[in-house]
Amino acid sequence: MKKQFFLFLFVLTATISKAQTEYVTQTNIQYYDQATNKSDAYINERCVLDIYYPKNTKNFATIVWFHGGGITQGSKEIPEYLKNKGFCIVGVNYRLSPNVKAPAYIEDSAAAVAWVFNNISKYGGDTSSIFLSGHSAGGYLISMVGLDKKYLAKHNIDANSIAGLIPFSGQCITHFTIRQEKGIKDTQPIVDEYAPLFHVRADAPPILLITGDREMEMLGRYEENAYLARMMKIAGHKDTRLYELEGYGHNMTEPAFPLLVKEVKRIMELKKKK
Repeated sequence: MKKQFFLFLFVLTATISKAQTEYVTQTNIQYYDQATNKSDAYINERCVLDIYYPKNTKNFATIVWFHGGGITQGSKEIPEYLKNKGFCIVGVNYRLSPNVKAPAYIEDSAAAVAWVFNNISKYGGDTSSIFLSGHSAGGYLISMVGLDKKYLAKHNIDANSIAGLIPFSGQCITHFTIRQEKGIKDTQPIVDEYAPLFHVRADAPPILLITGDREMEMLGRYEENAYLARMMKIAGHKDTRLYELEGYGHNMTEPAFPLLVKEVKRIMELKKKK
C-alpha cells in the first residue's frame, strides 16, 4: 500500500512539474525599423523593449507595460507580480525629456505598441488580447496612445483594437513635463491635444483607471482621473471604471497589480462569451 502511495505521489509530482509553464525572456528588441534606428543614435539606444512570454503556449494575452518617471527618467521593466500568470509581459523604453520634446515619447509608445500588434503572434500571442498598462508617466502615455487614435493610425493600427487600458495614476490633463517644456508651471493645469481628457470618445477600449488616495496623491491626480471617468461616461463610453486605493499615495503599484490582473481576466472572460 505504501509503495503504491509513493508511486502515485511520484507520478503526480512529475505530472505537475511537466505541466508547469516555462517562460522565456528576450531583451533589448528594437521596435523601430532599421532605417529609423540608423538615422538617430538616441532612438537606436533608447527605443527598445523586453518581452517575457509563456513558451509553447498559444493565444495568450499580452500586457504592454510602460514605466514611470515623469517622462524624464526611468527604465523598462517586467514587474515581478505579473510574472507566471499565463500572460506575456512587454516592458518598454521610450525617449525622455529634455533630450526630446512632445510628442516624441508618445510616438515611441505607439511604435512599441505597434510592434507588439505586428509581432506577438510569432510568439504565440493573440493580437485581439493586447492590454496597455503603466504607472504615472507610463499611465499617461498609454492613455494618449489608446485615446488619440492618430498615433497608432500612423502604423495602420486601429486603437480600438486594444483590449483594455489600465493606467496606474496617470495624468489625464496635459502632462506636467509637457507643460514645463512650454514654460508653464506644473501647478497650472491645461487641457490641450496632449491631454487624454481632450480625446474622450464613446468607442474607446475598456478603461480601468486606478489611483492612490486623493489626499495622498501627487497634485490632483485622483481628481484628474475622476474627471476623465465622468467625461468618458458622458461621451457614451460604456466601460470606464475608477478605483481609488485609500491609504496609498502615488507609489500605489503594489495593490494595483492584482486589480490589473483581475481586469485582464474579466475582459478575457467577456470575449469568450461573445
